[in-house]
Formats: sequence, C-alpha cells, structure tokens
Amino acid sequence: MSGLIHRRGLMLILSSPSGAGKTTLARGLLAADDRIELSVSVTTRPPRPGEVDGRDYHFVDTQKFGEMRNSGALLEHAKVFDHYYGTPKQAVESLLEAGKDVLFDIDWQGTQQLQETAAADLVKVFVLPPTAAELEKRLKSRAQDSDEVVNSRMAKASGEISHYPEYDYIIVNEDAEVSLTQLQAILTGERLKRDRQTGLSDFVATLRQAL
Repeated sequence: MSGLIHRRGLMLILSSPSGAGKTTLARGLLAADDRIELSVSVTTRPPRPGEVDGRDYHFVDTQKFGEMRNSGALLEHAKVFDHYYGTPKQAVESLLEAGKDVLFDIDWQGTQQLQETAAADLVKVFVLPPTAAELEKRLKSRAQDSDEVVNSRMAKASGEISHYPEYDYIIVNEDAEVSLTQLQAILTGERLKRDRQTGLSDFVATLRQAL
C-alpha cells in the first residue's frame, strides 16, 4: 500500500553517547533501504581517516559555518567537543516534500531544536550501550582518539544519556543486527501512520468509487 499512496517523508533522528553504535546502525539502515537518505551535516571539525567531504560531512571553517547559521540556512546547530555541527535546511525540505525519509545522526541539542520547528516530521530514537564498560571498549577500539579524548567522551556520556526521556524510542545496542532490525521496525510503523500518508484521502475516495 505504501507504494500506492503518496506520503510526506519523515525525519528519523538517531542520537546516542559517542561510541554507542548509532553510526553503525545508520550505515546499516541506509544500505538496506533506498527510501531513506542521510542528512549530511556541516561541521567545523577536521575529517577523520576515511571520511569524504560531501558524503560524511560538509567540512567548513568557522566563518562559513557562522554565515550559514546567521542566514537561517541551518535547521539546527550545536557545539560538540569544541566543534560546530549543523543541518542544511534546503536539502532536507526538498527530500521530505518528495516523500523521501531523512536520517539524522545528531545529538540531543540538535534534536531539541528540531522539536521546536518540525515536531510533526520527527521520529526520535535514542541508542544506549549495554554497559559502561562496553561503551569504553568501543571508544578505544576505534583507535581514532587519544586516551584523553576517550576519557572526555566517557565523562560526557552520563549527561547525554540523561536526555533519553525526550525520545520516542529507545534501543539498547548490545547486538548490532538485532538493533538494526528494531530500527527498521520503528521506521516501517512510522511510515504507515495515517497522518504521514498525505495522499490517503484521494486513494480511499478512488477506491470507494470503484466499489
């Protein structure tokens, strides 16, 4: 039915403390579902090994970021670990109007801002690690950050986790495959909500006329 009825896209937010696995889940979802696209954020932080400008992030300097923020070109923005992040507005709105879903890998600060301006389009999922020890293990296994940075992320995790009540769904990411299945189930259910299916009235009217 979903292919027969036009619907407005939704904004699927994934948030978690760093290292809980939301990026892995995001990549898995994007690989399995061609009806959702990643919102590519703008950031002032330098690229990590393997990251590509325009695919993983739009890497800009602080001046350019400030210009985008001040001109209203960002849906949300936040400062995280001494760097700025933001979501380009025009690209997201075009996708939603075309019936495409948009995936956001953002923190609680960005989520709060989107809640103020686009609540009807939001589906908010918070990803938790199974234990604190596992979170630390995952952070260290990435081998991208110094011990000082890992300790900083661990210290910040408690505050980030405290925002879980602001989200619609909670996934405890012990097993990535199980968590991905749960995330896909959330997306399927949200897509079928009546209010999102903007072409439903016309579809039902045509169906009734044929009966």
